[in-house]
Amino acid sequence: MLSSALLRVLTLLGVVAAFLLPTTSAQASAPLRTHAAAKGKFIGTALATGPLGSETSYRTIAGTEFNQITAENAMKWESTEPSQGQFTFSGADQIVNFATQNNQQVHGHTLVWHQQTPGWVQGLGATAMRSAMQNHIAQVVGHYADNPAVVSWDVVNEVFDENGGWRSSFWYNTLGQSFVADAFRAARAADPDARLCINDYNVEGINAKSTAMYNLVSSLRQQGVPVDCVGFQSHLAIQYGFPSDMQQNMQRFAALGVQVRVTELDVRIQTPRDSSKDTTQATYYRNVVNACLAVTACAGVTIWGFTDKHSWVPDTFPNEGFALPYDANYQQKPAYTAVHDALAGGTSGDTTAPTTPGTPTVGTVTSNSAALTWSASTDTGGSGLAGYNVYREQGATDALLGQSSTASITLTGLSPSTQYQVYVRARDGAGNLSGNSALATFTTQAGPGGGGGCTATGTVQTQWSGGYVIQPVTVTNTGTSAISGWTVTFTLPAGHTLSGSWNATLTVSGQTVTAKNANYNGNLAPNAGTSFGFQVSRPSGNTQTPSTYTCA
Repeated sequence: MLSSALLRVLTLLGVVAAFLLPTTSAQASAPLRTHAAAKGKFIGTALATGPLGSETSYRTIAGTEFNQITAENAMKWESTEPSQGQFTFSGADQIVNFATQNNQQVHGHTLVWHQQTPGWVQGLGATAMRSAMQNHIAQVVGHYADNPAVVSWDVVNEVFDENGGWRSSFWYNTLGQSFVADAFRAARAADPDARLCINDYNVEGINAKSTAMYNLVSSLRQQGVPVDCVGFQSHLAIQYGFPSDMQQNMQRFAALGVQVRVTELDVRIQTPRDSSKDTTQATYYRNVVNACLAVTACAGVTIWGFTDKHSWVPDTFPNEGFALPYDANYQQKPAYTAVHDALAGGTSGDTTAPTTPGTPTVGTVTSNSAALTWSASTDTGGSGLAGYNVYREQGATDALLGQSSTASITLTGLSPSTQYQVYVRARDGAGNLSGNSALATFTTQAGPGGGGGCTATGTVQTQWSGGYVIQPVTVTNTGTSAISGWTVTFTLPAGHTLSGSWNATLTVSGQTVTAKNANYNGNLAPNAGTSFGFQVSRPSGNTQTPSTYTCA
């Protein structure tokens, strides 16, 4: 038998799958957990104590399909310390015992959050509140420190508002930003072996909120604060579009040296439910799993529950629901198949490409953006339509301008006063691409005249023998009038290859890299600035980095 300490370390390293799961090749009909383990990932779910104790179908699916478990509510502060100094672990122990019986790992959720925290905590003064927080973490994390099933924790949850500012919570208002570092240090002291995570919603794509998270994690790690991983909650809705830069966002966090994971995935739809909405929902689930599979530092994906019967969504979002892979009768939906096939490597028998999309229709065009729509494709190969790629026709090498999960897109980061010829290709879940649509042509408008100009300077944030991170590349409007877009070019040394980027759209031709603004950071007033970053792989022992950046 493995000792509990050794088993816990192996679990954290991802090695535990070899001991806990079958070593035979995954078959097409195998449970999700078998396929996930074969990829070195976990596939998890959040469990509620009520149905876990009373519904056989709930227990059976939870134990069969998933190799990671998160307690939906049983480990939160109101459940574990409702009165000061009075701790109860009955619900949390129920979850952990179930996981132990089914060879599953447990992710603890959540230690410090502005919701579901008793009123007695919220009314404390600064000194008492900090002491209460540290004691709570010590007692809760310490309770499971020797349990090999509990391998990680959401230490701090949802600290930012939608604009990337600090949330005005009782934690922040009483203790300031320091509560985050204090919480992580307390958790590390309580369990030196657990993986410690910070978690938030609407940080799946690259935006102001996720950039604030990125900057916080970078700063904390530079201070020696033990932040080990970043959780993307990923409560998605099909009416808002899929965050197409999710993989890119994961990669930029990975460059900080942290693990990433999807922690609370669900994809809600507006009622009534129909087959078309099911198909779109399935595409979103597939896209999330594929993004995680493509990033080595992504440990896995946790779905927030698995059956619509016990979903939190309808109670929170009126006229929305049906957000999970199983319906209320425990029947698998297309979303389940999408997750299964993505983990299994796609539907192996699907070699049929989707039909060719219609000719793009050009809508609103600005100096750096263009809106396109087209007639949708269909897919009959079995893996389902996954989305569309939009390319620029330019001869030998056509640049990918954008991706969309629907039959429309707004291209951003385009150059002013430039003619573009573009076409669309559909893609399915097995990676098959359709033929090219007919070309559409448009010319972007001229940028603001007079007094324009910009500069760009890059800083090496970190480097190692096989690569480096440039962060930030600072772009500054040096002109006397506002600009609505910018383009930075630089040259990679010979043998260097781009491996990730954020806050800009990068294309490569030979060793020349062109970086165009994202849709949220192209508008710069005079003397205003913004930044982007990128990661590069290079031959071992080569110490060169790009030195000259040209901005237009």
